[in-house]
Parts: sequence; C-alpha cells; structure tokens
Amino acid sequence: MIKEFVTELKGVLKKELPGVRAQHAMAPVRMEDLKRTFRHDIPPRQSAVLILFYQVGDQIRFPLTVRQTYVGVHSGQISLPGGKRELSDQDLSVTALRETEEEIGIARESVRMIGALSHHYVPPSNFNIQPYLGYLDHTPVFVKDPKEVDQIVEVNVSDIIAPDLRKKTWIKPYQGVKIEAPYFDIQNRVVWGATAMILSELSEIIKQTQYGNE
Repeated sequence: MIKEFVTELKGVLKKELPGVRAQHAMAPVRMEDLKRTFRHDIPPRQSAVLILFYQVGDQIRFPLTVRQTYVGVHSGQISLPGGKRELSDQDLSVTALRETEEEIGIARESVRMIGALSHHYVPPSNFNIQPYLGYLDHTPVFVKDPKEVDQIVEVNVSDIIAPDLRKKTWIKPYQGVKIEAPYFDIQNRVVWGATAMILSELSEIIKQTQYGNE
C-alpha cells in the first residue's frame, strides 16, 4: 500500500500545489492581525519539517511531536519534526532529515524523499518553513530526544481528511492574546497553527489520490 500511495502522491505533486488557499482553511481568525503585530527587522529564518509516512497494518501514518515546555512562543505545541537550517546543511531537505533524526531517532539514510509542499511563514517566531514529504518502507522505531520532544503522536492519514475532526476553539498563544482558531482533533489533542495549516494543504493533495477517496 505505501508504495502505491507514494506513487500517487508524486503524481499529484507534479501539478500546481493548493498553497495558501489550502493553508488558510486552517488559519487562526486573527491571522492578518498577528502578521501586523509581529514585525521583524531581520529576514525570516529558514527552516524545514518532514511529514514522514509509513505503513502499519492497513493504515498509513506519520508522526507529530509534542514539544517540551520552554520559554518561547511554541512551547508545548504539537508540531512536525523539523527545525532551523544550520550552516552545514546543503539545502532545506537536509535540514528536515537531520532534524527528524535528532528529534525522533529516524536515520536520515532510511528516509526516501517524495517531494515538497508550499512554504509557510510563521510571524511570531519569524520562521519560513519548508515542508517535505518522505516515507519509510518499514515500520519505524522512534527514539525521542527528551530535551526537545515530550511525546510522539502517530497520526493516521485518514484523520486529516475526516471533516468531523476539524473543529474550532479559543487559544491563548501567549500572554494577553486570545484567538479563535480551527484545529485538527487528533486523539483528543489540539493541532493548530502552522502545523494545522501545513496539514491542511497535505489533506487537499491526499484527497486527489485513491487513498483520499476510501
């Protein structure tokens, strides 16, 4: 199943990506206000994340990480494995693979890359995120980095295309601010913000495959 799924994904990725339209379907209500609030004097920092597919039984899954609690705007949030580009990274795909290995213990050489989604800018942290898609031809054994990752959540791809798992709630992203935001209800967890917006574009792509019509 995983190889057929990947073949279909590659075919869809050759078309025009859904991009901002799909991302904004899961954007917080005050997205434009937030962009005006966070004005940075330096260029965005380049970063990358990896959506890593693998098969378990008759399900295709990918991992999300629950961040550790720390001083910062993304403390404790649920995200895709990834991080900022280092000077030693040849390109952003290397960043995605390196960070995935560091955070959840998946050897970079075991990942087969599929392609990339549209980039996504995050105003609060001034990060420009490039999402990549990859897959494993075996069931992974995750080893989390306890300094960065509190938990690993394994998500069924079917969860991000299920309309009843798209909900809204009020969120306090930082002190003094409360916003209404759409989110994916993943195993009773709130997956919102940049991660939800990236997954929203992914869902539009998966819907164009046979897997999205099952």
